Amino acid sequence: MELDEITISRAILTAQMKTLIDHMELDAAVVGAGPSGLTCAALLAEKGIKVGIIEKKLSIGGGMWGGGMMFPKIVVQEEARRLLDRFHIRSTPYREGYYVAASVEAVSKLAAAACDAGAEFFNLTSVEDVMIKADGRVSGLVINWTAVEMGKLHVDPLVIGCRFTVDATGHDAVVARLVARKGGDLQVKGEGFMWADRAESRILEHTREVFPGLIVTGMAANAVAGESRMGPVFGGMLLSGEHAAELVISRMKE
Repeated sequence: MELDEITISRAILTAQMKTLIDHMELDAAVVGAGPSGLTCAALLAEKGIKVGIIEKKLSIGGGMWGGGMMFPKIVVQEEARRLLDRFHIRSTPYREGYYVAASVEAVSKLAAAACDAGAEFFNLTSVEDVMIKADGRVSGLVINWTAVEMGKLHVDPLVIGCRFTVDATGHDAVVARLVARKGGDLQVKGEGFMWADRAESRILEHTREVFPGLIVTGMAANAVAGESRMGPVFGGMLLSGEHAAELVISRMKE
């Protein structure tokens, strides 16, 4: 069959425009497609919750993708190994309580789980502001192409509505900082020094609703709380994503 270039272009535009329109209102917008965001999105979508994953970069995976200093391996501790098994990510024991997994496999299987569950990805898309109305809660995200942000172009954005937003943007805590900068009752303390044990042990208590409609997870949760960083150990990221999903599910029942 001879390929028709115009048909190919129309197919892409038709399909993606429909996807965009169908996702202008979400139950949950997960901002950031790193390990905590992917875990959260996959678990939410499995429950039938309408989820959109907004990622500013071309690729997904966040800090997990590159492993440790570009060595494509990650470490997960015993407490989170069940989530590796949950997503069929193979691991090998290193010593008691520590497991090693391939970073590329981990990202790929988390992404596949999110896709299979029905979550939709919007990459190369940046969040430049939030929508807060009279009810005082985050009820929408102001989005634009990342290329517009990088080029510092004066191009007006679009808005998507969402009942809940999960800030999974890592060290930058982008959404939380937007709320704080615009005068919301929220303080972002910033990430502390490297201290893996402390950071991992406290991340679940930092994974919480920090502003009405806004839940922080992963390193964004630690950044808001002023907690330490942990490097290429990812058990806390997975557990934090799981907890964020549980929080959204619980809040949606209220």
